[in-house]
Amino acid sequence: MPKTLPMVDMSAPVCCAPVAAGPISDEDALHVALRLKALADPARVKIMSYLFTSGEQNSGELAATLGLTESTVSHHLSQLRRAGLVVSERRGMSVYHRPHRDALGALCTVLDPNCCK
Repeated sequence: MPKTLPMVDMSAPVCCAPVAAGPISDEDALHVALRLKALADPARVKIMSYLFTSGEQNSGELAATLGLTESTVSHHLSQLRRAGLVVSERRGMSVYHRPHRDALGALCTVLDPNCCK
């Protein structure tokens, strides 16, 4: 049984010195690792890809696009949301999801400060 992600407030983008700048603190390493762990699943990477391409989609649209059940997509979105990588907004009966671009940009910058220039 896979371990669940520890409860750490990850609502804000990761903010620490770039990994290549020198030894990283235990806390900063945990924050980076939890975000990377949330992306360490092919279905979640595909969800992020579709969200970046479309801007936003609801769970039903994502499920149909990916060929997965809505409950599976909801589980993956929950993990991405907990990691601060996806923002979700309820509109009527549907919940729409979009990528948290600042959070992903910050993660890229932490991994390689020259990647997003």
